[in-house]
Amino acid sequence: MSDRNSEYDFKWCPGCGDFGVKRALEQAIGTYTEEFEIPRTSNVIVAGIGCSGNMVHMLDGEQPFGIHGIHGRTLPIAFGVATSRPDLNTIVVAGDGDFLSIGAEHIPSVASRNPNMTCIIMDNGVYGLTKGQSSPTSTTGQITTSTPFGKMESQMKPLELYLSYGVSYIASHYSSKPKILAEFIVDGMKHPGLSIIHVQSPCTTYNNTYDILRGSKKDNIPGTAFIVEDDHDPSDYNSAVELINKGGVPLGLIYKKEPPTITDLQNNLIKNKSKEVEDILSSYSI
Repeated sequence: MSDRNSEYDFKWCPGCGDFGVKRALEQAIGTYTEEFEIPRTSNVIVAGIGCSGNMVHMLDGEQPFGIHGIHGRTLPIAFGVATSRPDLNTIVVAGDGDFLSIGAEHIPSVASRNPNMTCIIMDNGVYGLTKGQSSPTSTTGQITTSTPFGKMESQMKPLELYLSYGVSYIASHYSSKPKILAEFIVDGMKHPGLSIIHVQSPCTTYNNTYDILRGSKKDNIPGTAFIVEDDHDPSDYNSAVELINKGGVPLGLIYKKEPPTITDLQNNLIKNKSKEVEDILSSYSI
């Protein structure tokens, strides 16, 4: 990073799950740009504040456009990009402390409009950049730097939240499987509407959940992550609810539907109402 941005020092801790997400995103952008024969500059990455925000500065190779915005406001910024420039591939990268705390208020309003953009949420269960404070996805009772006697609030369930708000594409995966994760990111990019890929991305410094997710025979930990069965129907809302409520961390496609995007609705409105507007305006002419 020192060669490209010598005045800054962007870093992730050794073993951080965000490295795996970085690899997956690079692969996904490469696959997407090759398949649709577009330049990498037709991709726009909008980041908030937190460890996840470094993604804009740490991608290798030819750079897509990047906007390092403000805390919790990735969705409004990305919404403006996606709706004003539907020809661009708009990507959000954010963390649980950014996207699901102050940023959570934007999820229902954006989901209801269904803009064509892809969100990659890196969930490490703490505020990693600011030294390990409790985040919305920290477990109840968890000891953190801001909750030395244990977190009192209930743990947020992001997948349940996305589904209830009407997000049209929801996938869940794990940063240690970048090749598979890249496939879901590409699928999300191709999806016509709002897609969210929620990634378990452990923080090795303040909340190392690798063994909890994958399990450890040595420590007799069964592992909370499980692969979504092939017979799961992602188009069935009730099946998605049942899957989410199984407990643990499902790895795979949770839910997918294809309602019209806001761009589709705007284009139809312009097409069907333009003559009516002309008639109204002409009625005022002298």
